[in-house]
Amino acid sequence: MSTLDSSADVVIVGGGPAGRALATRCIARQLTVVVVDPHPHRVWTPTYSAWADELPSWLPDEVIASRIERPSVWTSGQKTLDRIYCVLNTPLLQSFLSDTSTKVRGLRAQTLSTTTVVCVDGSQLTGSVVVDARGTDLAVTTAQQTAFGMIVDRALADPILGGSEAWFMDWRTDNGTSDADTPSFLYAVPLDDERVLLEETCLVGRPALGLRELETRLRTRLHNRGCEVPDDAPIERVRFAVEGPKDSSPDAVLRFGGRGGLMHPGTGYSVASSLAEADTVAKAIADGEDPNAALWPRSAKAVSALRRVGLNALLTLDSGEVTTFFDKFFDLPVEAQRSYLSDRRDAAATAKVMATLFRSSPWHVRKTLMRAPFFR
Repeated sequence: MSTLDSSADVVIVGGGPAGRALATRCIARQLTVVVVDPHPHRVWTPTYSAWADELPSWLPDEVIASRIERPSVWTSGQKTLDRIYCVLNTPLLQSFLSDTSTKVRGLRAQTLSTTTVVCVDGSQLTGSVVVDARGTDLAVTTAQQTAFGMIVDRALADPILGGSEAWFMDWRTDNGTSDADTPSFLYAVPLDDERVLLEETCLVGRPALGLRELETRLRTRLHNRGCEVPDDAPIERVRFAVEGPKDSSPDAVLRFGGRGGLMHPGTGYSVASSLAEADTVAKAIADGEDPNAALWPRSAKAVSALRRVGLNALLTLDSGEVTTFFDKFFDLPVEAQRSYLSDRRDAAATAKVMATLFRSSPWHVRKTLMRAPFFR
């Protein structure tokens, strides 16, 4: 037997935010945990954000780098959202979730079963529960989100923010596009008191816009607003699938995080839901209950199905229709927005929001929505 062979209550494959969050909450319930990751010391570099009301109470305030009290969107005009938005401090988040009680194996998993992980070097790890938290896989057939961003000094970003605290979505076409082009929007958020992330984002595409195209659009947009970014400005590149694996056999390994369907397919957000649901799964494991059933009650499955409908609707809309769609969405009361963006267990509220959006949309948008495939 290899000296790296080991056993624990929970074996988690994947050491990103979702896997580490679950490990942290399992340890808080006195469970032993092994995390399997081929790059266990890799530094997390993405910008992670969330609505403040999505974050769990066990996450310390120090992990929040920036709080935007009232972010703005631009659709047909500027709208201000009465909901606090947070940018997380990625290094502090990684440090907080790297509990020293967690055993970490720097190995690449080859095969997983519900109780066993076999690694490429032949090492075998066993647990009462095995969790697959390796994130989503990029493939030609999966819908993806892409983005290209640059980090600039706060003063340099002032012409871009234009008096707003942040742009959650800015759909103006001063990025050099027309209604005939695949749409993209500006995401502009303060990372802290001194720095702002300016990012051109393709919300979702099958295929999504390439990073070079997004860089061109961003530079065009910033130039048109009087912002010339220094050549040495830090850059952020984003590409990930917004869909996880589709097979969900009842005998399959428990999946968690983006790989487990916790990513909102219409927004690409998954970190907050992974943080929030880590306790749900950890409690079920500690209590000897079915963690998959706790994570996926019937209502959550229904919301997931409705969100897939919403994803396919977004993929069907053209550039002008996307702007109209979000114009109607951000006209909704903030509680309705929260229901669709954040609540994964209230199917009735999600369906109500979708029905309201359909009824309030112009006829040409409704015709496009009716052509969208329900499932894919």
